[in-house]
Amino acid sequence: MPSSAAISGRSFITILVVVVLLCAAGFGLYQLGRHTGPASQTATAISAGEKTYTCPMHPQIIRHEPGKCPICGMDLVLVEEPTEKPGGAESGIPGLGVVEIDPRKQQLMGVVTTAVTRQPVHRTVRAVGLVTADESRLSDVHTKVEGWIEKLYADQTGKIVRRGEPLLTIYSPELVSAQEEYLVALRSRQRLAGSPFPEVRKSGESLVAAARQRLHLWDISDADIRRLEETEQVRRSLTLYAPATGYIMEKEAVAGMRVMPEMTLFRLADLSRVWVEAEIYESEAPIVAAGQTATLTLQARPGQPLTGQVSYIYPTVEAMTRTLRARLEFPNPNLELKPGMYADVEIKVPMGEEQLVIPEQAALDTGTRKVVFVKEGEGRFVPREVALGPRAAGYYPVLGGLTEGEQVVSSPNFLIDSESRFQAAAGAMTSGGEHAGHGQ
Repeated sequence: MPSSAAISGRSFITILVVVVLLCAAGFGLYQLGRHTGPASQTATAISAGEKTYTCPMHPQIIRHEPGKCPICGMDLVLVEEPTEKPGGAESGIPGLGVVEIDPRKQQLMGVVTTAVTRQPVHRTVRAVGLVTADESRLSDVHTKVEGWIEKLYADQTGKIVRRGEPLLTIYSPELVSAQEEYLVALRSRQRLAGSPFPEVRKSGESLVAAARQRLHLWDISDADIRRLEETEQVRRSLTLYAPATGYIMEKEAVAGMRVMPEMTLFRLADLSRVWVEAEIYESEAPIVAAGQTATLTLQARPGQPLTGQVSYIYPTVEAMTRTLRARLEFPNPNLELKPGMYADVEIKVPMGEEQLVIPEQAALDTGTRKVVFVKEGEGRFVPREVALGPRAAGYYPVLGGLTEGEQVVSSPNFLIDSESRFQAAAGAMTSGGEHAGHGQ
């Protein structure tokens, strides 16, 4: 009888032979899969007329019965056998094929087509703007004499003052001396008026005129000069009046403070008209020009735009942001625009005469080309490469590839695109299956 060791050896050899045979069979199946693969299987299924289901979003998913896509969970749709050879060869665009969809399926998909029309085109430039005071409506208040503030009328920043209203009173020894000199000149003129010599009488008039001019240069009003002439009483303080109507944006004046001519006591701003400085992208700068209409919307007033215009384009570009500043002017009668506010700005730029246009949703950008799906007959959509201009207010100007009146798909393009890519892939698989069959 054979020993147990011999039996164990034969069993081991038998197991080894079985393992080798299984490996060889697996390798053979692997090589068969490499040569046939999903393409041949799909081609066989399609060519044999079997029902085939695929995912509209992932055309690489192929099933022979209804179900859901294992990637996105969408319902698989039935692939209808094409009546003509599909694929990029027919459409002329690699990777895209002609799509044929029956009316019922179009209704389920929500396919919408839009005619290529001709209309005026306006491009809209959008930017963020900062509201600032109009520099031409700013006023600084200075005193032209040295002195001390005795009384302060404009005592709050932000307070509005009207032209001619008193701002403060200043005691100045220089002004007291100037008033006394004016009174002396008046008395001298009165004494010299009876002189028989014209030159003497004229000198008296010259003294009065010079003294009056000096008071005017120190901002003493005509009313104060008349009062001085009538009362002959020297006033120890000078009143400064607002040179223009506006809001007090800056205030340095404090009661009792010593002031010098070089000091800015107040800065007034007329806010009935303001500037808005907007940052325009460097690529959009060539189409923005002074005189164009602009609209402005505040977050506090949504849906209530204000209308103004572009008044100036600054000559330099910000190095960090690569933007160009544009100055816009807006009327502000109700003071809704306050300096420091941010606002959304739109500038409408006319792009010339009427042009062919399509909705921006109709164009698919593949990175190297722009493609639209043109309706040719009932249920037939052909991808076509087109040349388009810059987007303008929801439309693309058509530079080439389409004619007026043609119908292009505007929604849902992603489904039509997926179907087109699937048709192109199916056509490639069919071609691959035919070649594989000849090779056998």
